[in-house]
Amino acid sequence: MERDYHLEKRKYLIGGTAVLVVLAFMVRLFALQIMSDDYKRNADSNALLQSIKYPARGLIYDRNGKLLVFNQPAYDITVVMKEVKDLDTTDLARTLGVEPVFLRKRFRDLRDRRLNPGYSRYTHQVLMTQLSSEDCAVFREKLFRFPGFYIQGRTIRQYGFNAGAHILGDIAEVSKSDMELDDYYQRGDFIGKLGVERSYEKQLRGEKGVEILLRDARGRIQGNYMGGALDRAPVAGKNLTLSLDIELQELGERLLEGKIGSIVAIEPSTGEILCLVSSPSYDPHLVVGRHRGENHLKLARDPWKPLLNRAIMGVYPPGSTFKTSQALTFLQEGIIVPSTPFSCSHGFNFRGLHVGCHSHGSPLPLIPALATSCNAYFCWGLYHMIGAKSKYGTVQRAMNTWRDYMVSMGFGYPLGIDLPGEKRGMIPNAAFYDKAYRGSWNGLTVISIAIGQGEVTLTPLQIANLGATIANRGYFITPHVVKGIEGEPLDTLYTSKRYTKVEAKNYDYVVEGMRAAVLGGTCRYANIPDIEACGKTGTAQNRGKDHSAFMGFAPMNNPKIAIAVYVENGGFGAVYGVPIGKLMFEQYLKGKLSPDSEVLANDIQQRRIYYGIQER
Repeated sequence: MERDYHLEKRKYLIGGTAVLVVLAFMVRLFALQIMSDDYKRNADSNALLQSIKYPARGLIYDRNGKLLVFNQPAYDITVVMKEVKDLDTTDLARTLGVEPVFLRKRFRDLRDRRLNPGYSRYTHQVLMTQLSSEDCAVFREKLFRFPGFYIQGRTIRQYGFNAGAHILGDIAEVSKSDMELDDYYQRGDFIGKLGVERSYEKQLRGEKGVEILLRDARGRIQGNYMGGALDRAPVAGKNLTLSLDIELQELGERLLEGKIGSIVAIEPSTGEILCLVSSPSYDPHLVVGRHRGENHLKLARDPWKPLLNRAIMGVYPPGSTFKTSQALTFLQEGIIVPSTPFSCSHGFNFRGLHVGCHSHGSPLPLIPALATSCNAYFCWGLYHMIGAKSKYGTVQRAMNTWRDYMVSMGFGYPLGIDLPGEKRGMIPNAAFYDKAYRGSWNGLTVISIAIGQGEVTLTPLQIANLGATIANRGYFITPHVVKGIEGEPLDTLYTSKRYTKVEAKNYDYVVEGMRAAVLGGTCRYANIPDIEACGKTGTAQNRGKDHSAFMGFAPMNNPKIAIAVYVENGGFGAVYGVPIGKLMFEQYLKGKLSPDSEVLANDIQQRRIYYGIQER
């Protein structure tokens, strides 16, 4: 009886197992035939061939309509692995002008789904990119010997000027992460990597088209499927107009040749960047074509770091250019009035602390203090604001009040320029000093920030934006390099005014001080006939030779250009910063340099600074 029970139980177990197996097969069959289109795609791929049609990338112009970036024909070699038969790799390598080992590695990479997630034996895979017309012509003649290989037409970038590489950026083949972030891309596609090519990739790239071709049983093309009814034409990318003045950009790069530094010029009324120079720079033609990779590697290994966009990524002590922001803060907070005098005994001397200064009259009020760039004046101002008897009650509250003014002027955080990689610089607050000094600090501890030293660092872009804000008497528009996008408005970030915490009337006093600096102070070499320029020098202390800086704008009323010049290891601001600023003003406002200014430009161009050592 017990034996019969076990046999009955085994019968149900075997029967249940059989039913489960049948159900599993049915579910799998349903998934393959109904839910999945893999077999349909494979069947279609035997009869149909989808040929991607790449759009022309958008063109890039400068503010005066000069063509900066355009397209030229190039060709990719693609392969459909299922169609490859009896491939002579050595012959193919010889025809394409590459080594056989290179081709074998490319084939391995194509089949590796970790590197090429979209791999299929039935679809086009990009084997080589950016062949020139000459290289492609050789391959086209022998194409019949390599079944499964195709020529795909596309375009690559070309440049009208050997300038502006950091702004324009470049394009390169998409990475795995690029493809994962946006399914528009597939292996072999190109994407903007730097500059406006990166920031405005979606506008510049356009939309791909497709041509569906019918093949016979031997894979030969028979024409367009359904007469081309399902084909889709590519849509060209949108053109960009930059705010850049390419002639001003070229002059800036010429003046910084052989030096490390930056020049940034802004149109104050719009926030449009007129030039953005980073030195050393590089020829944008180097990062185009099949040799882009090796050239990019050389640039990346260069100890002078030409790929670094110092205009937005370099952070430096602003030096005395920062005194203008201190004057504005002290005026607005009632720490001083324009007539408030402070003494200068060859510097700031108080309770054993000494901050040096050059010789000039003493005591002196605000406007002469700006004109002569008196260190002591601004140290006294900060001491009265953050000192023990300040009106804020605690040093922490005073410090954070000061910080809030600096942030309102565009310091301490990225401004939001439409280029990738912008740095924020450093504006310390009370928490920073509480941590650094364990809560035991006062106005004398941090006195060097009053003259743009100590913990304060800014980017050249932020220094230029300070000039634009003063020129506007209290507001700025977020700096941007794109002036217009074809058929599309600019982001409101680049059209909206951003006001500081300082009233316009207080800016008038600082403008007067900067004008006095040009007429007879530290910026007198920036004086230009018929142009009322305003300026402020900066000599930023450094472990080696001091950095040379200049910040200014012109004309004084209805200003058209604001500028920052920063030359590493250049010495006093008047050595490099001021004369370079003057030449840039003249070029932009007058359209050319005078004969005397051309002589000065040639002299500055011929000077070289290698790690603080000047040579001619």
